[in-house]
Amino acid sequence: MKKAIFAVLPVLVLTGCAIRQQVQAVPADLRELCVIENPGVRPGFVSELRSSLQARGYRVRMLAPTAKLDECPVTATYAARWTWDLALYMSYAEIRVYRDLRQIGSAVYDSTRGSGNPGKFIDAETKIRELVQQLFPAPAGA
Repeated sequence: MKKAIFAVLPVLVLTGCAIRQQVQAVPADLRELCVIENPGVRPGFVSELRSSLQARGYRVRMLAPTAKLDECPVTATYAARWTWDLALYMSYAEIRVYRDLRQIGSAVYDSTRGSGNPGKFIDAETKIRELVQQLFPAPAGA
């Protein structure tokens, strides 16, 4: 019985230190994207999001935080959170893309359960670019 507990214990510990990333890519027919600004997120996040989209050929139009999802044909929202654990790091990020009020894509990075995992100390700009590349795998209008 003790051997079984010692065999399962490392698996349980590692499961508790999981970092999760899940992306559902958007269709390739997009050319323009409106982004609703989120004043609760550090300005560097939206700057990197915008420049990453533009680097992939998308026209990006920024909307006020009070904008509705149907103010543009395709609209994106975002959220992010930074956490302190020996250093400040981005522990959560999400980008959701909507067309006609229906979600057509999403990217979520979540290291909030990665307490003992040193992989949580990522460069936020690099992670945002990676999420954009996975969420928008084809260049604009491809």
